[in-house]
Amino acid sequence: CLILLFSGAVYYQSRLPLTGETTFAIGWIDRLRAGLGISLAEVLPEPQASLAQGIVLGIRSNIPPPVQANFVHTGTAHILAISGQNLSIVAGILVSFGIWLFGRRHYLYVWLALAVIWLYALLTGMQPPVVRGAIMASIFLIADLLGRQHSAFTALAFTGAIMVGVSPQVLGQASFQMSFMAMVGLIFIFPLFQSWGRKVVLDRLGESGIAVAAVNFVVDSLSVSLGAILAVWPLIAHYFGIISWVAPVATLFALPVLPGIIITGVLAGVVGLIVLPVAQVIAWLAWLFLSYMLLVVRVFSVVPFTRGIQIDSAFLWVYYSGLALIIWLTGKDVMLKLIERLKTGFEKSSSLFAKLPVKWLVPSLSVAAILVWITVFTVPDGNLHASFLDVGQGDASLFQRGSQQVLIDGGPTPEAITLGLGKEMPFWDRSIDLLILTHPHADHIAGLLEVLKRYQVNQVLYAGLDDKSPEYAEWLRLIREKNTNLTIAKAGQRITFGSGVVIEVLNPPTPFLTGIDSDEDNNGVVVRVGIGEVSFLITGDMQWEGEAELVTSRAELASTVLKVGHHGSATSTTDGFLGAVDPRLAVISVGKNNPYGHPTRQVLDRLTGRLRQENIYRTDESGTIDLITDGEKLWMRVEKK
Repeated sequence: CLILLFSGAVYYQSRLPLTGETTFAIGWIDRLRAGLGISLAEVLPEPQASLAQGIVLGIRSNIPPPVQANFVHTGTAHILAISGQNLSIVAGILVSFGIWLFGRRHYLYVWLALAVIWLYALLTGMQPPVVRGAIMASIFLIADLLGRQHSAFTALAFTGAIMVGVSPQVLGQASFQMSFMAMVGLIFIFPLFQSWGRKVVLDRLGESGIAVAAVNFVVDSLSVSLGAILAVWPLIAHYFGIISWVAPVATLFALPVLPGIIITGVLAGVVGLIVLPVAQVIAWLAWLFLSYMLLVVRVFSVVPFTRGIQIDSAFLWVYYSGLALIIWLTGKDVMLKLIERLKTGFEKSSSLFAKLPVKWLVPSLSVAAILVWITVFTVPDGNLHASFLDVGQGDASLFQRGSQQVLIDGGPTPEAITLGLGKEMPFWDRSIDLLILTHPHADHIAGLLEVLKRYQVNQVLYAGLDDKSPEYAEWLRLIREKNTNLTIAKAGQRITFGSGVVIEVLNPPTPFLTGIDSDEDNNGVVVRVGIGEVSFLITGDMQWEGEAELVTSRAELASTVLKVGHHGSATSTTDGFLGAVDPRLAVISVGKNNPYGHPTRQVLDRLTGRLRQENIYRTDESGTIDLITDGEKLWMRVEKK
């Protein structure tokens, strides 16, 4: 289940790169976006100003939490997201203005609309819904330019192909999924509700009249809302754990002012960069639209028809399969015509496909599609993935960036570690670039024996401890047999892997600590894995003596994420050590109902004294815990809630 969602753009990120370098064009766009946001803040009061920034520019960070909560509880949060809806409003205005200004000669209105649509998409951060809307708007405009017929379904399919071709990882993003499903709802479900509703109006009120026009407007608006909501509500519930039953009605009342907000917001922002007093006059009109929308969501937020709901992936498959069946049965004639057109096109084609019977072509394309989808979901996304594997009462952490992997420890059993690696690594990748053994206890080393047999391990880093266990002896034998590079870790070493990822070795010291209760635990390998502003501290089974030595050594301990030492044993994770690390999130690798009582109440109390309870995660409760970062933001996926 996804806990924190990706918020960054896939095609172009509006915030500056980590290195501080940027192209002139992107820098200019960022400055323009910031300038427009400041302009809106100068001519509008709060919360209208922050709401306008969110709707017009996609800058939602300034919207007050109570206002955001009202939109979420009323099911109208989609209005805050820059989407194809915004692009369609902008495109409609531009086309109308262009035709009025230039006429239809030379299609200058098309080129004007295309230029401004893509500029607006860049200004709002190129989020997947915006890209989808921009591509579809471009397809419709170009079709008009070429004198071709418009087809929303074809445009949507073509848009999806382009976006996935450019960035396959977009398929896994919630915003992409919801944007496309909303369009599916508008293309296939909206016409059904519209047809039924208008038939009722015709039977009751007749064909013409002011009342008929007004009721038809309400029917159409409700049909749009219902079509989109039926298509996306399971995804909203799956990702956000909430569903609002007042959403269709709240959307019906709030949505009509959206064009007014966009038009007046854009005008106020642009004019504010040039002549502030004139922008203040325009802002009065924008204030009216914004205040109305705020009033609507505030009124509907007190209606007690919002509830938390948990939906798993299995339900999504069942629901959307059923929805597809209903769409097929109710719109069977349309779908059959589409299939017939595709079949005719293939048969008339002079390509290789024309020589294949359709009955063989469809299975072949289906197999090809399955292979493409499998490949898409295993393509590296460029982020650093830190996976704390659920291996029972033991430790195993996998770090991946691009095609490179670093595995730290292997848990107590071969079955658990091989299952965990199989889930996290691409199915075709059988190599591990660096294997780190923190110390040779069975709950850390036993699983690594199978890893060395099944995977090509390029290099091994270990503490060089002397241990007489049979697992340790077999581990060393396998390394020698495979002629794997073996390096003894020492504090001060730095290892780079991927692009910009640095592994700092903080322990063991030279010489080893002696005269303490657990030499192997305290002289084990401790590493800090960092990229940009995000870092992970892995301490193995280090106990309080080793922690105190690290604190006094003035090593760089401050880290975003702490992998809690020794499975939450009372002899580790002291207050002084926690103060030096100052983590934002803690992960405990521990087995369910283990005989040691891990994690202990003392450690949990120390952690909750510094962290909120929701920022402490355990593998016995959450399963494998995946943390993903680009060096600035941190996202999390857990295997189970």
